[in-house]
Amino acid sequence: MKNSFNTRQLTILGLLTGILLLMAYTPLGYLNIGPLAISFNVIPVALAAVTLGPAGGAAAGAVFGLTSFLQCIGVGGLSAMGAILFDINPVLAFIQRFVPRVLDGFLLGYIFRFVQKTKGARLGCFVTGFFSAFLNTLFFMTALIALYGNTDYVQGLIGGRNILLFVCSFVGINAVCEMVASTILTGAVGYALYRSRLFASQK
Repeated sequence: MKNSFNTRQLTILGLLTGILLLMAYTPLGYLNIGPLAISFNVIPVALAAVTLGPAGGAAAGAVFGLTSFLQCIGVGGLSAMGAILFDINPVLAFIQRFVPRVLDGFLLGYIFRFVQKTKGARLGCFVTGFFSAFLNTLFFMTALIALYGNTDYVQGLIGGRNILLFVCSFVGINAVCEMVASTILTGAVGYALYRSRLFASQK
């Protein structure tokens, strides 16, 4: 039973990773608007977190983070901001693109567990979908300010504004679209998977 359970987990992770890669390397995953992009790749990460827990979420987040970093050098499309950050410091660019996505997926697993235990799996899926996009934006922008805040590029983007005001105006509609899409799709698909008894926590 244990081997079968592990195989099921790996199969689910493999399928979600495949979907994530498909989205990352086709127009399905990103909608580019200016220097930022509306990313729908947070949805497979959220689904991995609700079905497989923190470890599964972190694994999917790592795939997302790696594809995001590769866009800094034009693999699977070019990120305008990523290319500039890579030219400034490629190591920091990797940290800024990779670590927030791993942390996002990891924490989502615990968020789902908490909401599922207190309010039920259905609400847990929707809440996890929301936080997938919210935390992705929060961690991404925090890493940007922390690692590149003193560079001429980021200082030019800030333009002397308050940091909080800059972040809100910079992500704007992008973050809202991500949160709405991730909440609805993760909630609907996640709960369907739960009803099909495909969650790692289900016997």
